[in-house]
Amino acid sequence: MHNNKNILVTGGLGYIGSHTLVKLIERGYTPYVIDNLSNSNTDIINKVKEITGEEVFFLQGDLRDSENSNLYYIFKNFEIDSVIHFAAFKSVSESTKAPLDYYDNNLNSTIQLLQAMKIYGVKNIVFSSSCTVYGQPDSYPVNELTPIKQAESPYGETKRMCEQILESSQKSDDLNVVVLRYFNPIGVHESGILHESPKGIPDGLMPYIIGVINGEYPFLRIFGDDYNTKDGTAIRDYIDVNDLADAHVKSLDIIDGIGFETFNIGSGSGYTVMEVVESFRDNGTDIAFKMFPRRDGDIESIYGDISKAEKILNWSPEKSLNDSVKSVLNIKSWMKYHQC
Repeated sequence: MHNNKNILVTGGLGYIGSHTLVKLIERGYTPYVIDNLSNSNTDIINKVKEITGEEVFFLQGDLRDSENSNLYYIFKNFEIDSVIHFAAFKSVSESTKAPLDYYDNNLNSTIQLLQAMKIYGVKNIVFSSSCTVYGQPDSYPVNELTPIKQAESPYGETKRMCEQILESSQKSDDLNVVVLRYFNPIGVHESGILHESPKGIPDGLMPYIIGVINGEYPFLRIFGDDYNTKDGTAIRDYIDVNDLADAHVKSLDIIDGIGFETFNIGSGSGYTVMEVVESFRDNGTDIAFKMFPRRDGDIESIYGDISKAEKILNWSPEKSLNDSVKSVLNIKSWMKYHQC
């Protein structure tokens, strides 16, 4: 455990970042948040305080800004021990339509962050990566030694390239880098206060389902019913966001001296989109849906081998798909869902 527990969390007001703030505070860390609010809002700070009783230090800023930015302010004024780097654009389908925006934001923000860490002598970083780096795998489950292919989307490519940038920097600057390759995060905090609330029409399955339950959308759009799966819909590995947040905090426990390590963070099981819809039905909520053609960038199937994370991070998921679905149905205030 660290003597100094100041943690910089980039993109900390997003879906996974906000849940991680709660876990950090519960474990005695002091998070410092920078976020450009492109897909989040400051209401999250109040929600984290409501859950934890703690104020969160927040500065609005873009990691790509010059040296006078709030990023440098945080490094200068607070003794930061480690960085958890969430800040990135994250929509697979959007990245196929706006690839330059994704390469600019996701690569340059990571490069500027690493430059600042170098200047201020911060050696530890936990990076938010993605199972999209595996592309469409030849066999399942994928493990950390599964070959990294050309990703199917610019989003996936930015994650793959950021991993390469981090690995090179680790060697040149003697960093400690933990790369967490997430599968598909779902669920909400048990309080019902924190949940995924993207701006605009959501790309992910779960916030879209919430929008259908909420009456915001007439039906769920399911992209592709002709995949080579048991019901024709794509297979994904769904991981509860609370378990995912826990993996970041557990990464800080082992980061000193780690060098460069990658970990799959998923449930270890694959479910089709229709099985997720059925899980809601099993819990008493019918989800209206319509089938649409496959989207650019989507793959047919993926799920992860998580044994490395279980062994080295001492982490394993505690919540099932059914637990996550129940947590979503338990959200207290649907009307606040899209507050911006």
